[in-house]
Amino acid sequence: MIDLEPLKKEYENILSQLSNPELVSDWDKFEDLNKRKNYLEKIIEKQEEIQDLKKQIEESKAILKAEEDPSLLTLAQEEIYQLNNKEKILEKELKDLIEGKKEEVGSVIVEIRAGTGGEEASLFAKDLYRMYSKYARLKEWNEKILDSRISDLGGFKEVIFEISNGSIFPELQYEGGVHRVQRIPLTEKLGRVHTSTATVAILPKPKKTQIKIRSDELRIDFYRASGPGGQYVNRRETAVRITHLPTGLVVTSQTERNQLQNKENAMKILEAKILERKERQEAETIHGKRNAQIGWAKRAEKVRTYNFPQNRLTDHRIKKSWKNLDKILAGDLGQIIQAIKLSELS
Repeated sequence: MIDLEPLKKEYENILSQLSNPELVSDWDKFEDLNKRKNYLEKIIEKQEEIQDLKKQIEESKAILKAEEDPSLLTLAQEEIYQLNNKEKILEKELKDLIEGKKEEVGSVIVEIRAGTGGEEASLFAKDLYRMYSKYARLKEWNEKILDSRISDLGGFKEVIFEISNGSIFPELQYEGGVHRVQRIPLTEKLGRVHTSTATVAILPKPKKTQIKIRSDELRIDFYRASGPGGQYVNRRETAVRITHLPTGLVVTSQTERNQLQNKENAMKILEAKILERKERQEAETIHGKRNAQIGWAKRAEKVRTYNFPQNRLTDHRIKKSWKNLDKILAGDLGQIIQAIKLSELS
């Protein structure tokens, strides 16, 4: 166990300084202390979570020794196994926090696009959006749509949204790739199962110091929004298209009712895409083109299959399946994310 006593003492000292009324006059110092306090709180809370887990493991072991019913013995053994796995993940997260290896990412940009399968692919893209949106709600994160294109049946041809208010990238970083669905579409009259796909990209939102974009590098166009929303969306040129001239990247936003908000949304998307491109280029330089292609194949890699006839989700990377698709699509992603994290440790 890592000795956190020095950090706890530092934390108590910071709390004492923050309670000093005179500190209000030194805003820069107040912000620095508050930032450090928040960082130390994450470490202390993580250690307390680990200690609680250890107590649960010991209690389960005591029950295991006293239990004679074979069925209850099996349940206790399974619970201990699950708790031990969770402890490994938390220990790694604590170590990374202290060593600064995994920097907290305050926000991510999630991009979901319908793939093969026409309208059914768009409806599946909407299902994936709802799944991540509900998971964000369970985690008490904030979620906001930045741009979307809606299909004729109300699905998403594309939806881009921001998730903020937490350490989000470590949770969602493995969600990128091709998600495949097997089910009978609403448009299928003969009851046949179809296979459709949607792609997911998880883009860390850059900090202000990471990406600098000059105004002369941008071409900004305004146009009339399209899609649901009544006549209003077509009466004014509120939609925004931004072209980043050095890279040729083009982003749009039309979800808000005024140009300024849509421009802000589009800039968030652009900054995240520029950071992704920058990191991919750095990977090619450091590790060689072949390694970079492997490491950045997330958009093209089939990661999951959602099989409705068999009520089963399969993650192909760790070769593991789960039942209860309805619960998973309602945001119950924790067990899947934990299993993938655990596979990364082994």
